Amino acid sequence: MVTITPWSIIVPQIVTFLHAIPRKLVLSVAFGALILSARFGSTTQRSGKHKGKTAAPAVQDQAATDEISGMYTFLREGEFVQITVEDGSLSGFVSRYRDRDSDRDAFLDQFFSKASISGRKISFVTKPVHGTWFEFAGEVSRGEAKTPNQEGYRVIRGTLRQYDEDESKHVSAKAREVTLKSFPQDVEGDQQRK
Repeated sequence: MVTITPWSIIVPQIVTFLHAIPRKLVLSVAFGALILSARFGSTTQRSGKHKGKTAAPAVQDQAATDEISGMYTFLREGEFVQITVEDGSLSGFVSRYRDRDSDRDAFLDQFFSKASISGRKISFVTKPVHGTWFEFAGEVSRGEAKTPNQEGYRVIRGTLRQYDEDESKHVSAKAREVTLKSFPQDVEGDQQRK
């Protein structure tokens, strides 16, 4: 005669067993498996039986996109653009000096109202603040600096349009070609810790 153990007895025993395993061990094993699978790929990929695209280019594209994130110079000394790329979405803001006579040289932040990224091409439009907003479209590329800890390791070149609305609601626009240089990474870390 076969005796069947009810689930009400088995489940608590399984839970007790799982709780007895140290979490660090579970995390270490999972992390190790993840690294090994990413490094060596699946058996079919290594044996050459898989002829389609592998996941490696997607991982490289994601890494290239992620490295776009950071602070970049803007128009004047002390002004900057913060670019953040997360899960394929672009967000950020422009931090700049006001240039109206009433509040000249006061600092303000203008967050992106619209932003997009496609590969290395980015575009954004800031929210209007005190009748001024910006529209930008350009491409991120490698700059002349040798390491990420130097200014200009990455650059964003493109067209910046500045829109100004006066008291009578008349909008004027001016466009210019700009090169925005990445801040040194160690400076970015210092800024984020403050």
